[in-house]
Amino acid sequence: MPKKSWNIAIVGVTGAVGCELLKILEERKFPVGSLKLFASEDSLGKTLTYDGHDFPVDSLKKGCFKGSEIAFFSAGSTISKEFVPQAAEAGAVVIDNTAQFRMDKDVPLVVPEVNAHAIADYKKRRIIANPNCSTIQLVVVLKALMKKAPIKRVVVSTYQSVSGAGIEAMEELSKQTVALFSNTKMEQKVFPHRIAFNCIPHIDVFLEDGYSKEESKMMKETSKILEKEVPMTATTVRVPVFYSHSESVNVEFTSKITREEAFALLRNAEGVELVDNLSENLYPLATDAAGEDPVYVGRIREDKSVPFGLNMWIVADNIRKGAALNAVQIAEILIQKYL
Repeated sequence: MPKKSWNIAIVGVTGAVGCELLKILEERKFPVGSLKLFASEDSLGKTLTYDGHDFPVDSLKKGCFKGSEIAFFSAGSTISKEFVPQAAEAGAVVIDNTAQFRMDKDVPLVVPEVNAHAIADYKKRRIIANPNCSTIQLVVVLKALMKKAPIKRVVVSTYQSVSGAGIEAMEELSKQTVALFSNTKMEQKVFPHRIAFNCIPHIDVFLEDGYSKEESKMMKETSKILEKEVPMTATTVRVPVFYSHSESVNVEFTSKITREEAFALLRNAEGVELVDNLSENLYPLATDAAGEDPVYVGRIREDKSVPFGLNMWIVADNIRKGAALNAVQIAEILIQKYL
């Protein structure tokens, strides 16, 4: 007889992703038994409501995961490095939203619409990694198109919202916008340059080869998730938008996919919504994707500079599908098939 409820722990619950996780678990009626909420010491004393009940926010300490069966982590790589192994040793299956374990060979990196079968590999270390938000929306679309033809090369430029850098980043954009209009002193702490009415081609630290760590993550994660070496180059840019990441994507295939064929593939793709009606100015927008589950794709057209290329525009809510929803979808499959 299937288990009726599961003991859940959420680490980083007061952050943007943690709050969304709690919300989605309730929306999707995930069978939660006990619920443990963890955040930094700044959040001690707070309570959060889930399913009509108040739960205290606690701090992480030795032994705090005893009895937990599934643990969601969204508190940064440093916290995950220290406490994810402790949670796994205590018997929980960890779904980690940070970059800490993504490229470990014995840790599955999962987007349910793309490689749900990889969840079975959780048994190796009791850890499942959630990919980078910008990677998730990209691979959902690429996987659908790969059914028609193998990929030869991908070029992606991202337009990433400030929520990807956390609550303080959203506050910085808001305050800078007000300061500009009121001609008052502007604070700049989170980003290396002013983000209000600006675009910053710099997300995470720069590496020796000139790529940023965010760009490197996208390139490496895509190949791991698709289980195929995908030649790819990326440029990641922070833009003054609160929610949803947008991506301009050029894909070169080994054989031709027409615009009409791409439409057909994407209309039937799990987790994808096609928005492409140019006569009515319909195409994916960050404002429309915010708070929604699907990955939106549009502006699809054949690339005239190469024999077998397509251009497209992909948008998704980075906090929801790019993190929290993807993690909950993993947990749903985990309890249905593997626990």
